[in-house]
Amino acid sequence: MLKLVRQALTAAVLIALAVRLRRRARLPRAEPPPSVPAPARRARGAGTVLSWLVIAVVVALTLGFALMGTSVQRGAPALVRAVAEQQEPLPVHTGNATPVEPPADPVATGEPTPAASAAQAPNCAPRRRPIDPRRVAPDVKRAVDGQWRRIERWLRRNAPRTYRTLGGPVRARTIAVAESQMGVDFPDALRASLLRHNGARGAGVLGFRSGARQQLTVRGIRDAWREMCARRPAGTWDGLLIPFLSYTASDGTTAYATVSSADGTVSGATSRRLRSSYTLLRTVADALERGGTIDGRRPVVTRGHLRWKPAR
Repeated sequence: MLKLVRQALTAAVLIALAVRLRRRARLPRAEPPPSVPAPARRARGAGTVLSWLVIAVVVALTLGFALMGTSVQRGAPALVRAVAEQQEPLPVHTGNATPVEPPADPVATGEPTPAASAAQAPNCAPRRRPIDPRRVAPDVKRAVDGQWRRIERWLRRNAPRTYRTLGGPVRARTIAVAESQMGVDFPDALRASLLRHNGARGAGVLGFRSGARQQLTVRGIRDAWREMCARRPAGTWDGLLIPFLSYTASDGTTAYATVSSADGTVSGATSRRLRSSYTLLRTVADALERGGTIDGRRPVVTRGHLRWKPAR
């Protein structure tokens, strides 16, 4: 661009010099120029003005062509893209097979991505919802806290190292954010349990589940929910399920015990479905205090750690 402007100005200067030299060539050299009357001066002045107008027009035209060229160069890629977009994608042929159409882009078509597709797992594409750190029903909170006190008291006395693995309380807003992102409501009993202990390091008191690995925090619950929505096909996972305990399945993959956001029931923690998170905690507290068993496993303490071992 600067090169074109420089060339235009050079051309203008050369034109001006040519006009001036042409004028001087017409004048007689031997005699001094006679005095020019007033009309002739006006004529010469008019010619000078005309010359400068011509120069200005030349400069303007040169700059105009330069700008037009630049805009055309800038617009060329966009023009090429526009032409390419107008062309239909060709079907892909594989031998003698029926032509296969290229898959539609889920982002461009507005459809949910495969990780959150209702065709793979229902209720895994939540809509935006407000963050509502609602209050847990007082009677539910009292009941859940009561079972946790029984468990904590037993652990402090008999398995202090396992007691120290329990997580601290979590804020109600943190739970509400996870609910908003997952598009589900945590049942009150689960929320009350998380408000007292936000997961644990390891399986802890819920280690009676075969292959139990970790009692999940609120963030762990959200991440596990996203993982299952992305990984499981239709019929094997529902986005209304809330994972809270990870364990190793018989095939070596990671699986989860869940709480249903629809009715609050607990599945996968024991061999039978439990009514709620409160029922699960009461079952654990009874087994600890009375020396009972859960799914044929009894609590045993080894060097301050709680272990659930098969009952003989």
